Amino acid sequence: MTENLNPGDRMAALIDIDGTLVDSTYLHASAWSSAIRACGFDIPTSRAHRLIGMRGERLLEELLGERDAASVAEQAIDEHARRFAAVRDRVVPLPHARDLLERLVARDVVAVLVSSAERHEVEYYVGLLDAEDLVWASTSAADGSQSKPDPEPIQIALQQSGCDAAVVIGDSPWDCLAASAAGLPAVTVLTGGFARSELEGAGAEAVYEHLGELADDLDRVGGLVVHAGAG
Repeated sequence: MTENLNPGDRMAALIDIDGTLVDSTYLHASAWSSAIRACGFDIPTSRAHRLIGMRGERLLEELLGERDAASVAEQAIDEHARRFAAVRDRVVPLPHARDLLERLVARDVVAVLVSSAERHEVEYYVGLLDAEDLVWASTSAADGSQSKPDPEPIQIALQQSGCDAAVVIGDSPWDCLAASAAGLPAVTVLTGGFARSELEGAGAEAVYEHLGELADDLDRVGGLVVHAGAG
């Protein structure tokens, strides 16, 4: 992926976790909808799914409005955490996840995971992927205060990478919008449950069926980064 960059330059891949590297999106959606119902609001799981990838506070505001979200935020976030913890052992790596990370490292690309989950959750997923030796750094809820689609999580991950050039890899429109706001290109996979048209409409430069297809196309992905930098 780095062959078209200037000698000595390195690029980063800023990679979302839920729905991109691990199959957790629908478990999170179910945990959120049931947690919110426990707080007195009847929210369909389908609506919660549309917002997975946002921090809890932002997700609640989108679903309930600012006032109602503030009134139940602490309870709902705790309920979600408890309900998701009960099913976390059902989360598995998505096909080709570790292979993608290995191919990035082989190309001297700095892999940084971008997540709004708690630090212990991020560390759990790194272990689940057996990727301790492949991931340069990662973000968590402890880093920054904003949520995708705000660019802050992407900007923090880019800073952690130490690179000037980067591409965002994700599965949701929020990844694409955050990348665009940070001035970076985004490529996506369909494993988070969003339609190709939704991802393209949010600015995805390329949409792949799965991580294996993306990993086979890293030369093109690297070209997108160079083009973005040249533009």
